Order: sequence, then structure tokens, then C-alpha cells
Amino acid sequence: MNKLFASKIGLISITLLLGLILGWMFHSLSLSSSDSHDHESSEGGEPTLWTCSMDPQVKLNAPGSCPICGMDLIPLAQGTTESGNPNAIQMTKEAIAMAAVQTQVVGGTSTGKELLLTGKLQADERENASITAKFPGRIEKLFVTFTGEQIRAGQKLATIYSPELITAQKEFLEALKTKGSYPQLYKASKEKLTSWKLTTAQIAEIERAGVVKEKWDILSDQSGIVLQKNVSLGDYIGTGSVLFTVTDLTKLWLRLDVYETDLPFVSLGDNIQFTVAGRPSETKQAQVSFIDPLIDPTTRAASLRAEISNGGMVLKPEMFVTAKISAGKSTATTDLVVPRTAILWTGKRSVVYVKVPKAEVPSFEMREVTLGNRLGENYQITAGLEAGEEIVSQGAFAVDASAQLSGKPSLLNRSNAQQVEVSAAFSQEITAVVAAYFQVKNSLVKDQMPTAASQILAQSLAKVSSAAGTGKDKDKWKKIEAELSQATAKLKTAKDISAARTHFSSLSSAIIQLAENYQLPQKVVYQDYCPMAFNNKGAYWLSETEDIKNPYFGASMLSCGEVKKAYPTNLPNLIP
Repeated sequence: MNKLFASKIGLISITLLLGLILGWMFHSLSLSSSDSHDHESSEGGEPTLWTCSMDPQVKLNAPGSCPICGMDLIPLAQGTTESGNPNAIQMTKEAIAMAAVQTQVVGGTSTGKELLLTGKLQADERENASITAKFPGRIEKLFVTFTGEQIRAGQKLATIYSPELITAQKEFLEALKTKGSYPQLYKASKEKLTSWKLTTAQIAEIERAGVVKEKWDILSDQSGIVLQKNVSLGDYIGTGSVLFTVTDLTKLWLRLDVYETDLPFVSLGDNIQFTVAGRPSETKQAQVSFIDPLIDPTTRAASLRAEISNGGMVLKPEMFVTAKISAGKSTATTDLVVPRTAILWTGKRSVVYVKVPKAEVPSFEMREVTLGNRLGENYQITAGLEAGEEIVSQGAFAVDASAQLSGKPSLLNRSNAQQVEVSAAFSQEITAVVAAYFQVKNSLVKDQMPTAASQILAQSLAKVSSAAGTGKDKDKWKKIEAELSQATAKLKTAKDISAARTHFSSLSSAIIQLAENYQLPQKVVYQDYCPMAFNNKGAYWLSETEDIKNPYFGASMLSCGEVKKAYPTNLPNLIP
């Protein structure tokens, strides 16, 4: 019995010992795995941040939902590139392929500029002529009865009865009888007939027949198309009266409009290839023969002219023309040229994305550039790039969107180092100012005097505190406030809507300064521009909507203008 009990105690002891050994082994493995995991985490650098695709300013240390819009957060790329620039954006090869991003190396070009122009055909002014009456009289017969009729030189146009010419013939015949005794009288009477453009043969016929001719034919001294008929049967005309206006359409002018920015690339002798609307399948050739020295103040274009032959009379004046000019002047090989698709614009700024060289992960840096002339589908770069750098030529918007989502500087997301920091109270006060400004703008859009809205604006300005920062920031607000107050005071006393619109332009200049320096209350505010305001001098204004509603013209040209830039609420300072 004691032996059985002792054997059971020994079995239990062995089992417990084995259990302790196995437990220690599993615990050691767990610690090793945990240490290894922690080591890998520490070696990997900073923990992953999570952001929202709709609100990239949100950055959290753990996944979850966006506290602003509720969308699922996405991981935010960390680290810098080999360029050492923390603002460079990294994109995987898969992302680049999906966005169809293409790059090219920047270099010079010697390719000439190609201009696409429109215009129309016109009659050659040098071929216009007037057929006039050489002596007074009454139209007895008319042989050319409608405009557009083609006539030739020497053709009979009309028959005229002229009492004055009859009298002159009688004087000539009387002088003829005394030609031997009074040769000077004969000569004077003959010269009178000659001054009325009677030919030598006609005068000789009068002298031979010895009788007065009562009716005379008017012959054309020009060939061409009748553009204007100024007489009718039975009309009495005086010496020098214009009977018909004719032109020769075997020669035409091709007139094209060239914008002032393209004029430096056009010169006399440049080749023109053109097609007319009525015969689009036929391409014709011409050369630039004249460039108008004056700019049309309305279209901001100069007229360019070429001479073309129209022997078959196929082409007609006033036909619309589409032309292409291969400009003789070309760009120097030292100029840097980039494709138009590589450039992103926002207001005065032009930016491109430059590929970071020798980066393990494809990376791009935003670079502001200065543009020169447009050369077809390319632009000259006068500053900001160097030859040999690689830029994004296609898909620049996709790269910019990726930078925006990553919280990196992008087209709209610039450094806010110069942004004025203000209190919540001040932000609410300028909210009322901007809202009142929009009331003024909307009154002018409706062609209404903004008297009531101007009063509200003045009251809103009076309530703004002076706590808009300190030092230079405070001085900046005082300057803006003074301009706002001055323009508002003039608006309140404007006597008509024309004067109100003039003062509104000054008010808009001040409110734009506000938008460029302070965070505005609207989600997005748009800066609009009308080039035709104030006799084509142009004017700006701010709008709470993207749709153009012009306050300078109202209903007469409501949609005239374009959006120049947008001010997001969290990124107000967009001016270079």
C-alpha cells in the first residue's frame, strides 16, 4: 500500500516538473518574439501616421475614422528622399503607372513657333475703282442693272443725253468753219471736248459728219465686279458723279488676326498654309506681305495680310479662313523649353514637378518657374530650371494631388509662414465684413444700388477690433482697414450705379488683400477677373461661388470674366 502511494507521488512530481520546464520554454520564446518585434519597430523609424484623403491636415498615430468628415483614415508616407528635402513627395511605381505619370529631361530647342490663326478673305483695296460721269446729262439707257455683275474695260454701261455736250459740239462745228481764220478758237473748242473725255476718234467723227450727236455712250474704263450701282434710269448726273464702284476679284487679300504676344514671332515673308470654310479639303499657300503697325484696342490683336491669286474666281470675299504660320524666327538653342502639359498655374505662379535624381523611391519636388513666350505646345523657361533636370511632362496634376494628400507643399498648399495669426474673435469679426462685401457684390450683379449693403458693411467694419496681431501684423491690418473704410464710405455716397462700380473696384482690391493675409470664413472663395471692365482696363473681385457673375456689368454681360485663383479656408495665403 505504501509502495503504491509512493509511486503515485513520484508520477505526479515528474509531471509537474515537465510542465514547469515546458512553460518556461514557451515563455522564453514569447519574450524573444516580443523583443524581436519591438526591435523591428524601433529600427523602422517613426510610427506610421494616418491621415484623411478629404482633410489632409488630420494626422493621427492610429487608424480609425476622420474626426471631421468620418471617412476611414489612410497611412501617410513618412521620411525624406535622398535630396534631403522633406517636402518632396514619394510615389510608388504602381501609383505612377496608374496615374500615367511621364517625365522628360529639360533641354533647349531650335524649333520655330507655329501659330494657328483665323481670319477671312477680303477684296484687294488697290483693285477698287469708281466709274464716274465725264460730263453732265440724263441717263437714257442703262445696260448694267445690278451689283455683282462682271464687266470688262470698254463695255457699254449707259447712254446719256447731255445738253451741255450738245452745246459744246455746236461751238466746235462753228469754230471748224473759221478754222483757217481763227485757229485758236478751233483749238479751244476741241480741248473742251477732250476735257470731257471724248476720244480723238469721236471728235474726228463729229468733224467728219458735221452734225451734232445728241446721245453718247458711257464706256467702262475698268474690268471687274460691280460692287455698287449708284444710278437708275432717268437720273440726272453731274460731272464727276460716281455711277458704279467696281473691283477686280482675281486678286484677294488674306487677313488674319495675330495677338500681341505672338507678334514677335511673325515677320514678312513667313509661309502661310490656309483653308477656307467652303473648301476645307484644299490647302493653299501664301506669304506674309504686310503686318499692321497698330494694335486693335478691343481685340488686342494686329492684322496680318497676305496676297493670293484668285484666277478661277473660286474664292469669295468674306470667306472664313483657318491658317497656320510657320514663323521664320526660332528659339535659340540655349533656351529651356518644357511642354505646356508640364506646367500648373495658380494666379501669378507657374510650377512644375522636378524628379529627384538617384532616389530609390520615385520622388518629386515642386518648383516655381518663370515662363517666357509660348512656342506652339511648349513654353520657354526663363528661370527656375536647369538643362538636364527631369520634370513631369504628363500627369502633373496627379503628382500634385498626391502631395496635397500627404500634407506636402502643392499647388494650393503653400507655406503659411507669412500668414497673420489672429484670435477667434477677430476671425468672427472679419466673417461679418466678408459677408457684407458679398451683399454689395450681389447687389451690383443685379444692377441694383448697394446702398443698404454698404451700410451693413460700414457697421461690420466698425465692430472689428484692433487685436489683429502685433507689430507688423497689426500695421498690415490697419492699412487694409483704412482702404476698406475709405472705399465703403464712397460706396455709401455714390450717386449712380456707375460710380458705385468704380468704388466697388477699390473695395475689392482691399478685400483681396484681406483674403491673401487672413483665413476667410467661406469654405472656398474665388478671385475673379473681368478684362473688359472700365474700358478694357480690367478689374478683380471676390466671389463666394465658382460661377462667374460679373458685378461690373450686371445683366448686360453677366458671365464675362474668369476665375483667377481660389482661397481655401485652411490655406489663405496664396500670393507669391
